Parts: sequence; C-alpha cells; structure tokens
Amino acid sequence: MQNIKPFLLVLLSLALALILSVAIGSVFLSPAQLWETLIGHGTQVSNAILWDIRLPRTVLIALTGMALGGSGAAYQGLFRNPLADPYLIGVASGAGLGAVIAMSIQWPYSFWGLMAIPMAAFAAGLLTIFIVYSLARVGKIIPTTNLILAGVAFSSFATSLTSFLMLRSTNELRRALGWLLGGASQSGWTAVLAITPYLIIGLGILAFSGQALNLLQFGDEQAQQLGLNVTRSKTILLVAASLATAAAVAFSGIIGFIGLIVPHVMRLWFGADYRRLVPLSIIGGAAALILSDVVARVVIAPQEIPVGIVTALVGAPFFLWVLRRAKNQGYW
Repeated sequence: MQNIKPFLLVLLSLALALILSVAIGSVFLSPAQLWETLIGHGTQVSNAILWDIRLPRTVLIALTGMALGGSGAAYQGLFRNPLADPYLIGVASGAGLGAVIAMSIQWPYSFWGLMAIPMAAFAAGLLTIFIVYSLARVGKIIPTTNLILAGVAFSSFATSLTSFLMLRSTNELRRALGWLLGGASQSGWTAVLAITPYLIIGLGILAFSGQALNLLQFGDEQAQQLGLNVTRSKTILLVAASLATAAAVAFSGIIGFIGLIVPHVMRLWFGADYRRLVPLSIIGGAAALILSDVVARVVIAPQEIPVGIVTALVGAPFFLWVLRRAKNQGYW
C-alpha cells in the first residue's frame, strides 16, 4: 500500500487537471454537461467543444508533459545532477531551428502541409542528437562532460541560425515566436496520433530503466562492478530520453522547466528510487503541464498566452532555489 499511495496521489492530481482543462474555456462546461457529452447525450455545441477542440488539445498537452517529466527524471539520474533537464544537450534548439526553417516555406493547406512544421522540428531534433553524440564520443565511450559541452555549443549555433532566419522572414516572425514559446499549436487528433508512437517507445524504455538509473548513482565504475553495462545503458537512456524530448518539442514547441521541476518535486515528496521516480515524473509532468495550460488560457482571457511563459514564470524561481540547494548540499 505504501508503494501505491504516491501513484494514487499523482493520478488523482492528473484526473483533476484533466477535468479542469476540458471544462474551462470561452464556454464553460459544467460537470453535468461533461458527463452527458462523454456518454453521448451532449448537445451539438458541447460535442464540438469537447471532442474536436478541448480534448485533443488536452491530450496533446498531457503527452508533452509526460515526455518532459519522464525525460527530465532520466537526464537528472543519468548525469547525477539536479539541474539537468530535457533540453540540456541541445535537442530543443535543434528542433526550433527545424521548425523555423519549415515556417519560411509556403506549404499548401493539406495534411502534409499542416504537419510540415512538427515533422521538420522532429527531424532536426533527431539530427541534433546524432551530431551531439558524434561530437562527444571518444572511441566507444560518451563522457558526460563532453556530451554537455557539445550540447551547449550546438545549442548556441542552432539558436544563432534561428535568430538569423527569424530576422530574415518577417512575415513568419510572430508565428515563429509563438511556436518557440510553447503551446498546443496543432489542433485536432492528428498531432496526438503522430506523437504517440514515439512517446510509447521513448517513455516505455525510460519507465523500465529505474534499476539502471539507481545503479548509475553509485558512479560508472561501481555500477559496472554491480553488473551493469554502463556504456550500453547510458546510450539507451540518452536515445530514449532524447526521442521523447524531440517528439514533445516538435508538436508543442519549446516548453521549459517542466522537466526540471516535476522530477525534483517527485524526488522530494516520494524519494529518489528511480523505479518509482521515473513513472511518477511521467504522470506528474502531464498534470503540471495541463494545469499550466489552463492558467495560460484564463489569466488574460479571452486572449491566450503561450504556456511556455507560464512554466518559465514558475520555473525560473524554482531553478534558482534548486541551484542554491545544490550549491549548499552537493549533487546527489
């Protein structure tokens, strides 16, 4: 029962967040209206609002939060650093560059035209992973320091190119800024169906890698002596976490701090055992990002602000607190 209680609490918070997300908007849907619509007895208006607008957006935001929360926990365990997050090795900057390149092209209003931006962002994110890993690799080993330095360097390069393209493409500047600030820019179920396979693979691997992450906390040499193939485990974890991150960025833009805050909070509340921490961070990431999206929709209603602004306003002070805590106590 003690092991189940944390999951029940986090699942309850996710359920409440889901209800708020589908109920709150320009047209409020009461619990009774939501229930009637879910069982097929809703009005034409409530059906359109729930099934065509709010539910696909909510599911996409939830999947994005799951990807960021799970990959954030994996990165923090992998690098043994509480300040690590899903964007540490430049995946977000590379995906952002791919998205801005796609925005500079006049795509036809068709399925492939609508999917061009997330597809370009995802491809650029994966290419970033390949480039950074190649630069950091020393023989068959990928030293953590090399990986971080390569990620920072490539991130700066990609950000500079992105800024240059945005200055050159003034007509797409507002759209690019909106995407880079994060949010569910894709409407309908198409984006949900497109992102799901990548998250099943990436998060599925991470959810069952808790024992490997626990062993890595003792250091590479000790983990190797305990029977863990360190190089293979690190490679699998890095690829899985980066795959989930690239998919999230491709369809929802750059949303910071969820991958930093959620694993840290889950660790403080429920302990540092990664067999529980990673699944809890996946669920908690979904709940946290959904609640952030609700705030983004209502804070200056009827206008909507990018959800990345909300997460940054909350996450930046939290980051400073974590930085101070890590400085005083050392990394775990």
